[in-house]
Amino acid sequence: MTGDPIPVSDIAHVRALLIEAARERRAVSYSEMLALLGHRFTRPLMRALCKTLDAIDDDAAAKGEPELAVLVVRESDGMPGQGWWVSPRASLEGHAGPWEGPEARAFVDRLQREAFDHWAAA
Repeated sequence: MTGDPIPVSDIAHVRALLIEAARERRAVSYSEMLALLGHRFTRPLMRALCKTLDAIDDDAAAKGEPELAVLVVRESDGMPGQGWWVSPRASLEGHAGPWEGPEARAFVDRLQREAFDHWAAA
């Protein structure tokens, strides 16, 4: 990693990275997102990133845009982490079931497709 790392709290920069990923129709892992910002993965940085993702999605909801935090996933299974599932967003989108399995995967796939389609057309 070269240069100064970008703060994980930089909402505009993180949002721009997520929009780029959405236009490419791909999810990014937590560690990939931290690396794009110039950081190594640590749990404290991941938690700070999650706060930034919440702020980005609050802003997106106010603008009528699809959420972007759903694009940030665990490397192990390609699913959002626990913090995303316990946030109000999952229940607002109509999911009250388990955080894994076919129903959860279909739910995440739908939200990711909404982001992909929106930003591909923008």
